[in-house]
Amino acid sequence: MLISALATVLALTATGFPVGSTVVKNRRLERNQTVTKALYDAQLDDATVEAVQGALKAVEFDFKRARPGDQLRFVFRDGQLDLLDYRRSHLREWSVRRDGDRYVGRLREVEREQQVAVIELNVDSSIWDAAIAAGEKPEIAVTLSDVFAWDIDFYRDVQKGDRMRAVIEKVVSKGRTIEYGNVLAASYVGSSVGTKRSFRYKMPNGDETFFAEDGTSARKTFLKSPLKFARVTSGFGSRFHPILNYVGSHNGVDYGTPSGTPVWAVADGSVTRAGWDNGGGNMVCVKHVLSLETCYLHLSKILVKVGERVPQKAVLGESGSTGLSTGPHLHFAMKRGGSFVNPLNQNFPKADPLPRDLLEDFGTRISSARSLLDAVNVAGRLLETAR
Repeated sequence: MLISALATVLALTATGFPVGSTVVKNRRLERNQTVTKALYDAQLDDATVEAVQGALKAVEFDFKRARPGDQLRFVFRDGQLDLLDYRRSHLREWSVRRDGDRYVGRLREVEREQQVAVIELNVDSSIWDAAIAAGEKPEIAVTLSDVFAWDIDFYRDVQKGDRMRAVIEKVVSKGRTIEYGNVLAASYVGSSVGTKRSFRYKMPNGDETFFAEDGTSARKTFLKSPLKFARVTSGFGSRFHPILNYVGSHNGVDYGTPSGTPVWAVADGSVTRAGWDNGGGNMVCVKHVLSLETCYLHLSKILVKVGERVPQKAVLGESGSTGLSTGPHLHFAMKRGGSFVNPLNQNFPKADPLPRDLLEDFGTRISSARSLLDAVNVAGRLLETAR
C-alpha cells in the first residue's frame, strides 16, 4: 500500500493533476480580481502567467477593460496549461493555446448579423416584466422608455393591458439577441396616455431625434419624470412629516427608488446650486427657461457643479437618503416664477417641429419603419378578431 501511495504521488504533476489527465476549470472574474490574479488562482506558475499575458497582449487584449463576470476556461493536459479561453462578451473571445514550448494568442470574432426586427410588449405589471415575457432582454425596457420619456411616466402612467411596439436594430448571433441598436420607430397604446407614435430621423447637422408622423417633435422642453422607473410615494401638498412630527406643506414630489439610481435633468438649464442643504441633504437645483427651476434632494452623490450648463437627460447625481430622510428616495421640486408648483400637472410645450423643407425627406426615410410598425398593428387586430 505504501508503494502504491508513493507511486500515486510521483504520478502527480507540479500542479497536482495526475499524469496523462485532462482537467478543465471554468471560472468567472470576480469583483476586484485582476486577470493576473485569476491566472495565479488557477495555479499557474510565474513563467506560464508571463507567457499567457504576453500572448494576450500580442492580440490586443486590453487588461484594463476586464470586468467582473468575464469568463475564463482553463484546459490542462498532463499538468500543463494547454488552452485558455477568455470571453468578455458574446461577441469577443480570446484564446491562448500551447504550441510546443510557447503560447500563441488569437482573437475570435463571433459570427453575428445586424437585423431590423419588430418587437411587441404586452403590459401585465411593468414594461420590464413585459420585455422578459416577450423573450427579449430586459434592458430593452430602458431603451424604449427613453423614446417616450417626454410623454409617459413609466411608473404612474403604465396600466395593465397597455401595448408597446417597436422597430429596432438588433445584433444577433446564432439566433440569440446579443445587443440592441437604434429604435427606428415605436408606438405605445395605453389606457391613460392614449396612442403615441415616434419615428427616428437624422437631421442635416447629424443629430438624431424623434418626431411624430406629421413632423411635430416627440421631444418636449421638460421630461415627465427625473427618473426612468420610480413610484411616487408622496405627492405635492400637505403631509405629515415623520421626522419633524408635524403636518406641513410638501413642496414637491417624492419618488421611492434605491440609493444610487441615476437622477437626470428634466430639461436643459444651468446649475444654480450643488451642495449640502440641512433638510434636503445633498441637493442640486437647475434654472430653466419659462422662469422655471427644478431641485433634486437627498442625493447620495452630486455629479455637477454650480454654473455648469446641463442638457436634458444629463445625470445630475444619484439618489440617496441624505438630510431629513427616513429612507432612500428622491424629492423633486419645481418652481415657476419663484413659487413652488406641482410638477405632475404641468403642461410643457414641444420642441421645434421639423422645418417644412425637410418634411418630404422625413416621410421618405421613415416609410419602411412605418410599414413595419403598421404591419404589426394589422396582425394584432386580426389576432384580436380571431379571439
